[in-house]
Amino acid sequence: MAKTKPVYVCSSCGADSPKWVGKCPSCGEWNTYAEEIVAKDPVARFAARGFAGGEARPRLLRDVTLKEEVRLDMQDAEFNRVLGGGLVKGSLVLIGGEPGIGKSTLVLQTVLKMQDVRTLYISGEESAQQLKLRAERLSKKYSDECFILCETSLEQIFAHALDIQPGLMIIDSIQTVCTELIAASPGSISQVRECSVAILKYAKESGTPVLLIGHINKEGSIAGPKVLEHIVDTVLQFEGDQHYMYRIMRSIKNRFGSTSELGIYEMRSDGLREVGNPSELLLTQNHDGLSGVAIAAAIEGVRPFLIETQALVSSAVYGMPQRSSTGFDLRRMNMLLAVLEKRAGFKLAQKDVFLNIAGGLRVNDPAIDLSVITAVLSSSLDLVVGRDVCMAGEVGLSGEIRPVNRIEQRIQEAEKLGFTRMIIPQMKGLDGLNVKIKLFQVRKVEEAFGILFGKKDNSRI
Repeated sequence: MAKTKPVYVCSSCGADSPKWVGKCPSCGEWNTYAEEIVAKDPVARFAARGFAGGEARPRLLRDVTLKEEVRLDMQDAEFNRVLGGGLVKGSLVLIGGEPGIGKSTLVLQTVLKMQDVRTLYISGEESAQQLKLRAERLSKKYSDECFILCETSLEQIFAHALDIQPGLMIIDSIQTVCTELIAASPGSISQVRECSVAILKYAKESGTPVLLIGHINKEGSIAGPKVLEHIVDTVLQFEGDQHYMYRIMRSIKNRFGSTSELGIYEMRSDGLREVGNPSELLLTQNHDGLSGVAIAAAIEGVRPFLIETQALVSSAVYGMPQRSSTGFDLRRMNMLLAVLEKRAGFKLAQKDVFLNIAGGLRVNDPAIDLSVITAVLSSSLDLVVGRDVCMAGEVGLSGEIRPVNRIEQRIQEAEKLGFTRMIIPQMKGLDGLNVKIKLFQVRKVEEAFGILFGKKDNSRI
């Protein structure tokens, strides 16, 4: 019988210690050590991990031959885009997100679309009847090759997988799976680590792609040891506000594609719908005569789209002015407010400033800086920005408008949606651009304000 002993394991880096410590000596995080009961049977554990020997032999790098990765079509354009063109055979993909955001719905509806692929959907959280009810809501057509298994034992999961030989396996979720080799509860650090390593070994040896659904903790990171994100091939973050209809899938790590891609979905009663052109959906509101609204041309991945930047500036009721941002980095907003006050002469120290990116999106593109300060100024002075104008530009600390990448795609997207004017930074190579939209190239924020509000300099606004 294997001996057991208590150890303390860091949830951030996976380091262990015979006693509890406040600060992890490996990664420097505080209060991350948790007690685990592990089996002292290294022979069985290493054999289960695949370290007991194998067929691999050292080879010279020049003798390695390259071949194109075989990808599995997910029957979902957004999913394929984020993965880099499809799911690579033998890859391990981790999908994380908040509870109720739609992770299981997305994966199940994707499985139901794949009619020609034998899939094994393993659920450790729901019963077969619950999955049946969800499938009835998502689709009326079922694949003849879709198998459902409600199991949490890793050994039983592998036994059924060897019997069925699936072309795709889904585990919902990795925190519910446990192995008999570890004397710890499901979801613990040691259980998640050992199960994920064993699943990785199965995926690589059999060539079966595996989708893992993972929980996140209150800090927003995926629950479990950090090694879980290290060993998988792709980490996808499924995010969005539950009070809005839009959901975004971001690629945090991808060994077979770009990490700058994202997919946009719309949550509906019959599941998640792919959003092919997000600009038209994000600009549906009519803001004629309303101040504090500016349109920005942003790019996420290879896709350009236009979004509304909304701001509200009011006098501070209390002694300390409030700063609040939704969908935009709060620290960057404070920096832009300091630029407005120092470089452009607008006094906002005694003002409450609230910023919102419409639609519940979170955008990291620095090209929306110009629209942020424009919306703030529009609300502060109660001046309306024209509905036919959009903008793109990064704002520097000295008040200059810095160039942004892929400006041609932003201009073409704005023209396609009916905008007639666009404010952009001064850039070379735009003279030969064949577009009908009128372009205003500016170097400083004062020039942009003069074009927007019809004044030559900000002192007269």
